[in-house]
Amino acid sequence: MKSAVVSLQFSSMSSQAASDGTGVDVGERLRAIRRLRRVTLKTVAGRAELSESFLSQVERGRANASVASLKRIAGALGVTVADLFEPNGSTSRPRVLRREARPNLTFGTLGRKYMLTPRPLEHLQVVLGELDAGGSTGDEPYTHGDSEELLVVLAGIVSLQLGTEMFELATGDSIDYRSSTPHRLTNIGGDVAEVMWIISPPSY
Repeated sequence: MKSAVVSLQFSSMSSQAASDGTGVDVGERLRAIRRLRRVTLKTVAGRAELSESFLSQVERGRANASVASLKRIAGALGVTVADLFEPNGSTSRPRVLRREARPNLTFGTLGRKYMLTPRPLEHLQVVLGELDAGGSTGDEPYTHGDSEELLVVLAGIVSLQLGTEMFELATGDSIDYRSSTPHRLTNIGGDVAEVMWIISPPSY
């Protein structure tokens, strides 16, 4: 019953878009988001537990995905199913994201991340991070895609490992690098460190 309700809601959204002359090609939107995130069909299919050939057919409009499959594909891309039905150009209007509504997650050691860019993600991704004293992004350096990444220290003192190099950054400092470079951030100060990652194109 729940799936039927969801299906009706999506149909209504699509009909509204069509009546406005802003038809939505879900397959094309899936492909666009996947390419912006620089992930392969194989990777997304694996995350969604679907076959690569089926996902390819959905992207090309040669197969229809069930609501359950769309949920899994959207989850694998880090968006919601509703995002896939947003008409093109719908993100051009200003959108307010209230502080209390920021999507957040716990990460690494004594760390929290907050997504500041409303979905659907397109060309820019901004993430606010907080690290408690002694906290870090994890035990090992990590990578994600091959985007341009700018780290800005808003408060505190942190140590950034980039490959084999180490950089100490304080409030107001910033550094740019490729997200494909193994990196790890550690709070080496005594207070909570607040940083901001600006990433283009989105690769989280």
